[in-house]
Amino acid sequence: MAKKAAKRRYSKGAGRKVERAMRKRKSGKLRSGRSGRKVKSRKQAIAIGLSEARREGKKVPKKRTSNSKKRSSKKRSSKKRSSKKTSKAKASKKRRR
Repeated sequence: MAKKAAKRRYSKGAGRKVERAMRKRKSGKLRSGRSGRKVKSRKQAIAIGLSEARREGKKVPKKRTSNSKKRSSKKRSSKKRSSKKTSKAKASKKRRR
């Protein structure tokens, strides 16, 4: 059986945006968002290109959610649980006295 042709994840327009961002980075003219600092990282240049494409409505996959966000929410929920346990324990100790 022959393999199916792979579907494009990113549109050609999105690819062009990333290429443009990379060229700007090489020439030292690519600046980041609010701060306007010079972009030196290759990864940051790609991210800027993709976000510009996303803003224009090009076909770009959704942003991945990082594991750190998931972990922090788990920590918060576990902290809430543990604080409830300790407050219950303190209340029961007071009753014993």
